[in-house]
Amino acid sequence: MMYEVLGPLRVLDGEDSFTISARKVQTVLAALVVRCDQVVAPGQLITEIWGDVPPRRATAGLHVYISQVRKLLNRPGRTANPLLTRVSGYQLRTDDDEIDFRLFLGAVERGRALMRERRDEEAMACLEGALDLWRGPVLGDLRSGPIIEGFVTWMTELRLECLELLADVHLRLGRHREVIGRLQLLVGENPLCEAYYRQLMLALYRSGRQAEALGVYQSARSLLMEELGLEPCRALRDLQQAILTADEGLDLRAAS
Repeated sequence: MMYEVLGPLRVLDGEDSFTISARKVQTVLAALVVRCDQVVAPGQLITEIWGDVPPRRATAGLHVYISQVRKLLNRPGRTANPLLTRVSGYQLRTDDDEIDFRLFLGAVERGRALMRERRDEEAMACLEGALDLWRGPVLGDLRSGPIIEGFVTWMTELRLECLELLADVHLRLGRHREVIGRLQLLVGENPLCEAYYRQLMLALYRSGRQAEALGVYQSARSLLMEELGLEPCRALRDLQQAILTADEGLDLRAAS
């Protein structure tokens, strides 16, 4: 079975797939998937479902939702249900099952390792494969308590890091023209992320568009001053100075 959370929550069982329309049942399963192979206390699940003001019969309600999740996961051919009741809570055992976010984490880590070894073509394929696992925002529009909210934040940040690594690989491979459009989108979607400005400036400069690269710096500086009252980071300031002086260290051969 495959659990997918890098997009709306979905479970795949062979050629069959199913989603859950009941919001509270969906919340319970999502929290258990996020904490796969760990025991989740009933109180934590109650907070995920109802927040800080649960109803009087919250425990009884939770038992109903756990029963519904267990019924959903009772798939043909399985010798045991993966949702277990423990002394201190509930545990979703994955065993041979797969979860897309764990595949994503593994692919990103392999991509980093390959970059350290300067195996950039392989790193690029690995990072692109990691991003291909995403079907939309983490868990769709499901937002709940600290377990799910923390997971959504973590995965969203890691996806941005993966995109940054991939852009670095493109730049190291001399694909600066190819990456400009993607970086312009990333800058627009993440206007306070200085790493994307740095990459976009370098891509533009290496594409013979020095004036545009310097314009990106000025746009970044204006926005950061307006929003945060801060000058750009040292890396951006140093890159601007290097572009102004046509520093040979910015050329692709020197960078390699």
